[in-house]
Amino acid sequence: QAQVMESGGGSVEVGGSLRLSCVVSKFGYNTYSMAWFRQATGKEREGVAGIDSEGRTSYADSVKGRFTISHIKTENTEATRTIYLQMNNLTPEDTGMYYCAADLVVSGWGPSRKKTDYPYWGQGTLVTVSS
Repeated sequence: QAQVMESGGGSVEVGGSLRLSCVVSKFGYNTYSMAWFRQATGKEREGVAGIDSEGRTSYADSVKGRFTISHIKTENTEATRTIYLQMNNLTPEDTGMYYCAADLVVSGWGPSRKKTDYPYWGQGTLVTVSS
């Protein structure tokens, strides 16, 4: 069973930056899709950015140009996969719990940002942006 662990959340002021990390262990597959989701209080969990093993990426319109998802192409540990989410020019609307998710599937449509497409999830890391 894959294990997902996020880190890097925190509190920043408007315009600040954070980098989130996600490590998926027991997940030594050459093909995969991984994504970042976020959930604000009282709102649905939404897909923010996705990446697959081929390096294709997808972004929600609300974060395009501000967030960048990336992955480590060659891991030191074969059973581990790591992705990052660099978040710049943060606004209060970016506040929420950020979750990392992983799947073994690579879609012909590119990395999915639909929560129902991902079976493996982390516990989340909190991002708070204050004005």
